[in-house]
Amino acid sequence: MNDDSADSTAPASPSRRRALAAGLAALGAAALPGFAAADPAARTRIVLLGTAGGPTPKALRAAPASAVVVGDAVYVVDCGNGVARQLALAGLRLGALRGVFVTHHHSDHNADYGNLLLLAWAADLRTPVDTWGPPPLKRMTRQFLRMNDVDIRTRIADEGRADPATLIRAHELRAGGEVMRDERVRVRAAVVEHPPLRPAFAYRFDTADRSVVFSGDTRPSAALIELARGADVLVHEVMYLPALEKLIASEPQAARLRQHLLDSHTTAEQVGRVASEAGVKTLVLNHFVPGGDAALTDAVWRAAVAPHFKGELVIGRDLLEV
Repeated sequence: MNDDSADSTAPASPSRRRALAAGLAALGAAALPGFAAADPAARTRIVLLGTAGGPTPKALRAAPASAVVVGDAVYVVDCGNGVARQLALAGLRLGALRGVFVTHHHSDHNADYGNLLLLAWAADLRTPVDTWGPPPLKRMTRQFLRMNDVDIRTRIADEGRADPATLIRAHELRAGGEVMRDERVRVRAAVVEHPPLRPAFAYRFDTADRSVVFSGDTRPSAALIELARGADVLVHEVMYLPALEKLIASEPQAARLRQHLLDSHTTAEQVGRVASEAGVKTLVLNHFVPGGDAALTDAVWRAAVAPHFKGELVIGRDLLEV
């Protein structure tokens, strides 16, 4: 599998892609080569580690990050500030980390990418971790290790640890397609629309018992809808349009920020329509914008989305397990 992770087959027609996606969803990931039948001890758990949107710290919600837990293996999607502590609060062992998937390079999604790896290594990580995301992920990884060289060399000499550079394997994605597959999970990506950052990715995890898609940051995206077709769970960002003016009121560049939010994110109405078109069973709201307004209760979010999606609707919160 090369770092571009592009499909080598010719593109299928939209109708054929929908039929294939529906067939995979019906068969379940257990039908994929290398997957065993679902074992109750290895069931797939989805944990929302942080559910705020935006780069500034919030009192009410932690920064964006989620975990897919399959048996004793942990796969993390996005690494907002404080992700290692959120894993600890969720009762997830840092040494169980097997994969990290970065959707795009806004700081609320990658600020603790390096810190997560370093702190896992300082805890009980003894096995390799593969990381995936847009360029320049490899250079970011090298530079982070270089920045922490004093601590790393000291712990290697003083505590007998392995060099973390031998455990961290960074891969860069430039296109959609299959990202990776191991004995527990198959991960695919789609390029979504989050200007001005290109590429930005959504990820789909198929395991023996569940399928879950993480939208990343995006405006309504046809590629995301295809990726999520028939999934059990879609974890999708959401923006509450009536609160937009209050959110940006103190910003010196309010007009530019407003335009970015409208161009690059998905409103409550739109997210309901996206989930409906994709035919997902459960929609989980995540990456709330605004994420720090106590007036935006679960009831407010539900009322804004429910008219447009008739499946199960979950209003995300930090450390919620789905």
